[in-house]
Amino acid sequence: MALAFDEYGRPFIVLKEQEQKTRLRGIKAQKANISAEKVIARVLRTSLGPKGMDKMLQSPDGNVTITNDGATILEHMDVDNQITKLMVELSRSQDYEIGDGTTGVVVMAGALLEQAERLLERGIHPIRIAEGYEMASRIAVEHLEHIAQKFDFGPTNIELLVQTCMTTLSSKIVNRCKRPLAEISVKAVLSVADLERKDVNLDLIKVEGKVGGKLEDTELVYGITVDKDMSHPQMPKKIEDAKIAILTCPFEPPKLKTKHKVDIDTVEKFQTLRQQEQKDFDNMVQKCNDVGATLVICQWGFDDEANHLLMPRNLPAVRWVGGVELDLIATATGGRIVPRFQELTPEKLGRAGLVREKSFGTTKDKMLYIEHCANSRAVTIFIRGGNKMMIEETKRSIHDALCVARNLIRNNSIVYGGGSAEISCSIAVEAAADKYPGIE
Repeated sequence: MALAFDEYGRPFIVLKEQEQKTRLRGIKAQKANISAEKVIARVLRTSLGPKGMDKMLQSPDGNVTITNDGATILEHMDVDNQITKLMVELSRSQDYEIGDGTTGVVVMAGALLEQAERLLERGIHPIRIAEGYEMASRIAVEHLEHIAQKFDFGPTNIELLVQTCMTTLSSKIVNRCKRPLAEISVKAVLSVADLERKDVNLDLIKVEGKVGGKLEDTELVYGITVDKDMSHPQMPKKIEDAKIAILTCPFEPPKLKTKHKVDIDTVEKFQTLRQQEQKDFDNMVQKCNDVGATLVICQWGFDDEANHLLMPRNLPAVRWVGGVELDLIATATGGRIVPRFQELTPEKLGRAGLVREKSFGTTKDKMLYIEHCANSRAVTIFIRGGNKMMIEETKRSIHDALCVARNLIRNNSIVYGGGSAEISCSIAVEAAADKYPGIE
């Protein structure tokens, strides 16, 4: 194969159909980008507002997602144009910062670009258009602060917060029971909020869902729910004034680190080994009993032999609890996570008023409720729904409502909806435009 080189020794690459391919420059490139953005905005526009429709998205591996949330729709869309990728980033940043309004920002950006296209056709330079938009946004924000109303709220007076959250939920799939869901969201946010510092840590609110029941059965648990049950069926299903030992060490004899082999050739040797293991285990249970623990929550499992030894020694236990849940349980009960049995002390135990096991549906799925905790700042919203899709969408809707309630605690100004605030801003911008002498 012969290669052609230029004077610097670089090989020529000859592409097929080279003469048909052109590079977009200038206004053509801008128009191509704007038309790509217009397509995205047009897709999202139909899911905006109380009469908005849900989108059904199918992933390459066949999973179907039905959602109304702009950020989720864009996350699942397979986009390869650079401008549409920017739009995905835009809605993602809105989701991180504000939580709600992910569809609105994309539709708004699309409308601004549509108007910019007409200005470009008149030959106005893009930088001048951008500067004009920048000025207009400053005027609009000032005007919004001018027309906004502040309202007072407290732990008892939550009606205005609930109404604002209902506005969020009215465009979602859950709008038929938006009132109870809005109340649950507001109560959850207020129970973890620091009203003096005007700060809310949303990590303390756990949103858990279980298929079955109806949407109206969704409840707010002042405590933590764990998708586990007691390790032995005969352990008590209800423990009052529980003192909880939270362990990250396994309930079994220590494993040797070296490679070893134990030859057991007689029954006596086996009995000795078994008695030794049982003695180790008895010591572990004794340590838990000595510090006064009435329930053990363990990150690792323990075998059935350990399980049936826990039962007669009156020590209820829960095994295989995940790390995130352990953190939440420790936060809620005021306990410390203990990595070794030697470090167990009475001060490190968490306290809860009630630990109960609850079973659901005909399949008898069981969950643990840890309620009336020493530090009741951690709460759980427990969602029920007819199928998985409904629960996932309710979780997204509740996330939006929680974020709205959080933002109102940070800054309690509201403007009225239905497009009135937007029209008011546009009139203010139009009036200010006459005062500027330049092209902006």
